[in-house]
Amino acid sequence: MGNFVCIEISDDQTLDRIIRCLRGKGYIRNLKKNLRALQRKMEDLRATQHELQNRVAREVETPHRQSLEAVQVWLSRVERIDIQFNGLLSTSPAELQKLCFCGLCSKNVSSSYKYGEKVFLLLEEVKILESEGNFKVVTELTPTSGVEERPTQPTVGQDRMLEKAWNRLMEDEVGIMGLHGMGGVGKTTLFKKINNKFAEIADRFDVVIWVVVSQGAKISKLQEDIAEKLHLCDELWKNKNESDRAADIHRVLKGKIFVLMLDDIWEKVDLEAIGVPFPTRENGCKVAFTTRSRDVCGQMGDLEPMEVKCLKWNEAWELFQNKVGGKTLSSDIVEQAKKVAKKCRGLPLALNVIGEKMAAKTTIQEWEHAVDVLTKSAAKFSDMQNKILPILKFSYDSLVDEPMKLCFLYCALFPEDYKISKENLIDYWICEGFIGEDDQDIKDAINQGYEILGTLTRAHLVMEANKHEVVMHDVVREMALWIASDLGKQREAFVVQTRVGLCEIPKVKDWEAMRRMSLMNNNIEEINCASKCSELTTLFLQNNRLKNLSGEFIQSMQKLIVLDLSKNYDFSELPEQISELASLQFLDLSYTSIQQLPVNFQELKMLTHLNLTSTRRLCSISGMSKLSSLRILKLLDSKVHGDVSLVKELQLLEHLQVLTITISMELGLMLISDDKKLAKCITGLNILGFQDKPCNISLLLSMENLRELRVVNSQVSEINTDIKCRESETYSSVLLNPTRPCLTNLSKVNIFDCNGVKDLTWLLFAPNLVSLDITDLKELEEIINKEKATNLTGITPFQKLELLSLQNAPKLESIYWSPLPFPFLKRISALDCPNLRKLPLNATSVPRIGEFSISMHPREKKNWLGWEDKDTQNRFFPSFHRGRRV
Repeated sequence: MGNFVCIEISDDQTLDRIIRCLRGKGYIRNLKKNLRALQRKMEDLRATQHELQNRVAREVETPHRQSLEAVQVWLSRVERIDIQFNGLLSTSPAELQKLCFCGLCSKNVSSSYKYGEKVFLLLEEVKILESEGNFKVVTELTPTSGVEERPTQPTVGQDRMLEKAWNRLMEDEVGIMGLHGMGGVGKTTLFKKINNKFAEIADRFDVVIWVVVSQGAKISKLQEDIAEKLHLCDELWKNKNESDRAADIHRVLKGKIFVLMLDDIWEKVDLEAIGVPFPTRENGCKVAFTTRSRDVCGQMGDLEPMEVKCLKWNEAWELFQNKVGGKTLSSDIVEQAKKVAKKCRGLPLALNVIGEKMAAKTTIQEWEHAVDVLTKSAAKFSDMQNKILPILKFSYDSLVDEPMKLCFLYCALFPEDYKISKENLIDYWICEGFIGEDDQDIKDAINQGYEILGTLTRAHLVMEANKHEVVMHDVVREMALWIASDLGKQREAFVVQTRVGLCEIPKVKDWEAMRRMSLMNNNIEEINCASKCSELTTLFLQNNRLKNLSGEFIQSMQKLIVLDLSKNYDFSELPEQISELASLQFLDLSYTSIQQLPVNFQELKMLTHLNLTSTRRLCSISGMSKLSSLRILKLLDSKVHGDVSLVKELQLLEHLQVLTITISMELGLMLISDDKKLAKCITGLNILGFQDKPCNISLLLSMENLRELRVVNSQVSEINTDIKCRESETYSSVLLNPTRPCLTNLSKVNIFDCNGVKDLTWLLFAPNLVSLDITDLKELEEIINKEKATNLTGITPFQKLELLSLQNAPKLESIYWSPLPFPFLKRISALDCPNLRKLPLNATSVPRIGEFSISMHPREKKNWLGWEDKDTQNRFFPSFHRGRRV
């Protein structure tokens, strides 16, 4: 018979206890098995824990590495589990003693059940921990928090700019901010101060990254610089391509509130290609940069960048004194020291370098010598070629092509602080061949010239003096002269001695090496030398006292392209030899006393630009039609007027595109107006002495490129605004359309001493008028007549007007019958206009009120004016204090 077990159950309570032990998850019956399994798993878990702790300890010994947060959390959980396990293990003997019936039941079912449940649950948690403990990576590289402060020297005059730049960068709406300015102006110094201010708010940003970009920087180099700050540059990083590096940088920065400081950028920095998240209001990140180019600011996304400008004189003088030192600046040296400081024109780089160089100079003679050198040839000053000019030259090197560089260097031919006419400068460039093509429309070449001027201005190589002129900073000019002379090695190739009081041609060692010479703004009366200038292409002699120009001197210049003799007021005769200059393209004789042109003048077959403006003794230019290449002819205010014979010669000039001229007879005006090609050439017109028969202003409407109009001592008939078109004998066109202005390029109108003019309503056809000057119009009653203007619907006059000058118009009562908006108006001058009782202004007429002035004579007339309302009076009354009589 087989073995068997017999269990005798004595009562119902015992039976109930057994049932409870057998049912459920077997916390009691499996207790021994679960406890043994838990002990084994804990041994394995502890081994994994120790191994992981050792790996972390080894890796964190490497600088800038820290344990992964997930690893730390796992280790912490293991420690908590270990404590729980030890607690359970310590009570296990007692709990096992409670078991009975071969471990299937317990003498204390409730206690064993709870203990068994804890063992089971802990075992499950250990299994989970074990499965989660397989870490392939246990540490990570982390960015250094805070700011690395940059060393800076004490500065002068930057506090206000620092505050302004800082406040703008901290605006929530500003994610990208650019600082632009010329080389050596102090952008980097200011930038370092901005960087250091982040230390004051270290808790706001996780990381501030400073990168010096410089010219020609590549994406890979920028990535390396950023990665170094983020501590990503390990061996693995070095073997990655740009795309993978960008991903790494982006991974680290995307969860950070960062500031990226990019110093000295020369072109757009592609943030996406580098891996830098784009700064937004939402992520709170910032990207700031410095550059010498205003264009780069726009490309980077800052459309309102901040310009770092040169110091004002009092600030410049303070900085210079700081560098020189008080001991050196004795009372007898101070005046010379101020002259030296002024040569720096507020440029901190020059003030620092020259100030330090002069710090040990204690005699008046040394300072006088410094002034002399800086005046005559600043490039020769000690340290100029080592510490100043090369730094500025980077801006020149960044220009995109050779023609643009030549255009820039050409600006150095003018004197210090000289306001260079944009129009004249572009004409020079065209003739020199820097811009434009021979068969190109002159307007396209001029537009190209303005584009180059814009680029040079935004690169801080030239500065905008006003709408029509640019000027060069003196130190930048010295840099240009240094470059033009092959970094000082060929000084005689580019001879510039302007405004230095010369009374004769300077001595030159090697005339044949000379390419360009500028002697403008001196006192030279005669040039009699016979030096051979066989390579000379440019000669500036304007604004001297020249009376005699040697034919032999001119004859030697067979490569001469540009000759400017303007504003030599007593110069009356050109040498015959000028006709032999086969390469001559530009000749300016404006404001001279020239009486006639040489007999063979028409042999100048290459001549494209001829300026005879204000040659009031010039009797004739017959034979002009033989100048077959002529494109620009300026005759405004010349004694030569546009009579029939001249107009017929002008009609033969096949390539003529720009013409300014004085007309004193209606037939000449009609001939030009009826010749579509010739009318299109007119950019400047002077109507003079139409007394016998009124000048028909309607004839001007075919001159679509007319920019400047002067009407003097003439009777003028008005334009009939009811006329819709006029048929010409040579072509059929709409000359007058009541809904569309015709004289869209007309910007300047001067009307003097004209009879019979009661109104100037025809000015409605000139919507882009900038300057209106009216003098001695005795019959003028109103500028715009309301009744006549009703035919011209939809036209609001004077939207571009900047200057309105009215003088000696005794019957003038009205400019316009109601208030007008004047978005650009800067000045109204009304002198001796006793019946003008109201100006067409209201409280919103002139937005830039701080730049606006009103001049009236007699001065007390301002008290007689009527105003639209009290607000208008209060707004404009202070403008009288800014005005002055002209």
